[in-house]
Amino acid sequence: MNTSTQRPVAIVTGACGALGSAITERLAEDGMHVVLADLDIGRADALAAKIPLADGQQLLPARVDMGDNASIAALVALVGERFGRIDNLVNNAAVNHRGSLRDFDPDKWDHMMAVNLRGPAVLCQQVIPYWERQQSGSVVNIASRAWVAGGPPAYAAGKAGVVGLTRSIARELAPFNVTANAVAPGLIPSAFTMDGRSEEFFGAMAERQINQTPLGRLATPQDVANTVAFLLSPGAAYITAEVIHVCGGSQLAPLGGANK
Repeated sequence: MNTSTQRPVAIVTGACGALGSAITERLAEDGMHVVLADLDIGRADALAAKIPLADGQQLLPARVDMGDNASIAALVALVGERFGRIDNLVNNAAVNHRGSLRDFDPDKWDHMMAVNLRGPAVLCQQVIPYWERQQSGSVVNIASRAWVAGGPPAYAAGKAGVVGLTRSIARELAPFNVTANAVAPGLIPSAFTMDGRSEEFFGAMAERQINQTPLGRLATPQDVANTVAFLLSPGAAYITAEVIHVCGGSQLAPLGGANK
């Protein structure tokens, strides 16, 4: 166990995707020790090798399956052994098996709920003893604009659940001085959002999104990373149970852009 420094320790799940890597890099830039928790340990190792560090700062690549409770418990044990504390959680890992209400696969629905909703709850549960002892901590859960606008039903339902979970965490853990907030991004071009979609389909969807966004552009991973970093900073110490939409104002419009 390394207790030589009081740098905050942050766990970022899904650390190697477009959002996760931007968040990881930003938190490392802010001076935190960062745990790169991802299903693909090879990608986590490669990302960690690219990020510059200050003296005494550490990155810890770690494999985790957010749909597996034992894997989550093992992650928390590993981080606790290495650092002796856990300050910040960023629940970013997600899967999306797209399907309409008419044709969704119940087994894939269950897998999505396990990773996208139950996993963040289990991770928070496992970290509670650290927060209780430290009397401090922060959680940022990555939701989606889909929680208000709708979309593929399993994904939208899971992200709406993330918002409810965030508010419940904020209430229950406030006595330990733990804050919990959600960040709901708009559409971000990435391997995750383009998976299973043709370039033509995605381009048309992106154009509709831009047209109904007051700021007139799509979100970027850096937009989300900057918001996460703020919510984990001392400047956000009195903000909890909030949902911050990082979507240029497009939360004001229905998903299909019917009002424009």
